[in-house]
Amino acid sequence: MILIVGGAGYIGSHINKLLNQQGYETIVFDNLIYGHREAVKGSEFVLGDLNNIEQIRLVFKKYKIDAVMHFAAFAYVGESVVKPEKYYINNVSNSLNLLQVMREFNCKYFIFSSSCATYGEPQYIPIDEKHPQNPINPYGQSKLMVERILEDYSNAYGLKYVSLRYFNAAGADIDTEIGENHNPETHLIPLILDTALGIREDIKVFGTHYDTPDGSAIRDYIHVMDLADAHILALEYLKRGGKSDVFNLGNGNGYSVFEIIEMVRKIAQKNFKVTITDRRAGDPAKLIGDATKAKKVLGWKPKYFELETIISTAWKWHKKLKK
Repeated sequence: MILIVGGAGYIGSHINKLLNQQGYETIVFDNLIYGHREAVKGSEFVLGDLNNIEQIRLVFKKYKIDAVMHFAAFAYVGESVVKPEKYYINNVSNSLNLLQVMREFNCKYFIFSSSCATYGEPQYIPIDEKHPQNPINPYGQSKLMVERILEDYSNAYGLKYVSLRYFNAAGADIDTEIGENHNPETHLIPLILDTALGIREDIKVFGTHYDTPDGSAIRDYIHVMDLADAHILALEYLKRGGKSDVFNLGNGNGYSVFEIIEMVRKIAQKNFKVTITDRRAGDPAKLIGDATKAKKVLGWKPKYFELETIISTAWKWHKKLKK
């Protein structure tokens, strides 16, 4: 039995669905602050919060949990700067509660949803796992703190873990049963899709003087179903006796803000207003990941890496969501 903490959120719900399709038994534990009960497909659901250690214990008492996948982090970078306490309590302290209960029940396998935000400003591109980790915001710091905790727990207590550092998760379930649904929404692709649907007046482009071919910032987008596949491969790797480790998850190529806008226009067959505004502080020109290690060690092979595929699945889901 796999416990998916935060399994009603965007990434966790896709992984839960894929695990069930592949014959795994899962339990989703979520406080529904940002998650959606209707996104939990094919598994039991437990309403609970990691800040209540007794609620975690009840799940472990009721079910034989073999492994945990942890997605229950707050992830708004800007908010983390003005409300760091919120992020350190939820992302770090609450993770310690989960790890404590895992130790009590001798649960040894842990898959952690980490982030490329642990790297900070890129010193070279593409970013591999050896790149220095210098987060520039409390969100990235909180993810790095948990990575360090996992390393210490692995050395001291025999915990077997994989930390997966995502670049930009995007797209939606191929069956359009679930998808991206944040409130508030801060991710570029759904914001552009909202603009294409007329829900937003315009899409803002923050800066056009980056050192990139078209002047807009470049990011590495990875389909959420490819992310889901990597989590299952990471768990299978640990169960085969693989050592605790960290892996980047990205496509290894980047797309600019203007390229995303043009692809949405093509797929949605709609025109919409684009407003150019000032560059945001701390936004690097390029963020591109090197996932060679995940491909080599885990046998990971992204299937939905084309930008058109990523945005097409997102558009189908978005139209359904906003009806």
